[in-house]
Amino acid sequence: MPAPPLFAKVNDQTIAYDVAGQGPAVLLLHGFPQTRAMWDRIAPALARDFTVVTADLRGYGASSKPRDMPQMSFRVMGQDMTALMTHLGFDRFHLVGHDRGARVAHRIALDTPALIQSLTVMDIVPTHHLLTDLSHQVARAYYHWFFLAQPEPFPETLIGHDPDAYFERCLLGFGKATLADFAPDQLEAYRAAWRDPDCIRAMCHDYRAAIDVDLADDAADLDRRVPCPALVLYGADGAMARAMNVAATWTDRLADMRAAAVPGGHFFPDQSPDETTAALRSFLLATT
Repeated sequence: MPAPPLFAKVNDQTIAYDVAGQGPAVLLLHGFPQTRAMWDRIAPALARDFTVVTADLRGYGASSKPRDMPQMSFRVMGQDMTALMTHLGFDRFHLVGHDRGARVAHRIALDTPALIQSLTVMDIVPTHHLLTDLSHQVARAYYHWFFLAQPEPFPETLIGHDPDAYFERCLLGFGKATLADFAPDQLEAYRAAWRDPDCIRAMCHDYRAAIDVDLADDAADLDRRVPCPALVLYGADGAMARAMNVAATWTDRLADMRAAAVPGGHFFPDQSPDETTAALRSFLLATT
């Protein structure tokens, strides 16, 4: 059994986190519909060289679940994370995110660039690009963006009848994954989280906020580039890689960018943890 999380009261939220290792700080952020448990096969290897912090985003896992939709925007989720790292004594850190965590990480790097030593985003294209250059291929693969964003309580009610069926379909539906790709203890952590009606509501609010709040925030920053070294990783067989040139969507948003494909689909950190760890470790050591 994994150790119980630590908790920090920051930014009017309770944030669940784990910390391990010594050295320069690295913050790892999970995505939908996962929790910080997604890093369980990656964080220990990174902890040989770094102080590794894994945290549940607000609304997810064991962190608190805001009731109001604007409180699930990427900006306020990012403010939780910078407050957490300040609470832990880190005034500068490497930042890594997958899926929603990558979108939070991108927003953090725009809002507080002085804090970020390097940025890694995993298997996303910029939010503004996704929503304004939407193709039917992407809309079909990522239909959940628009289903979850429907007015409350429509998606919550449908999902609540069988959360495991819905969210496990999400794990399998974004490119080349099977349930066997996810370690049993990780799956149990995800199920425990997403069976909570408050978590279901918060995750829906996350996607509502992407359209109602985050899109405007990103539109206001289209002329800005993240200045720190940045790594774009994506699943070689994922829906994004099949539909577009993932690296090209980031060239006007990251000033110092490199990109690489990793075997697997959207959830390549789960499918290919060794390859993901190697790519991350090489980049982090080179930018420390």
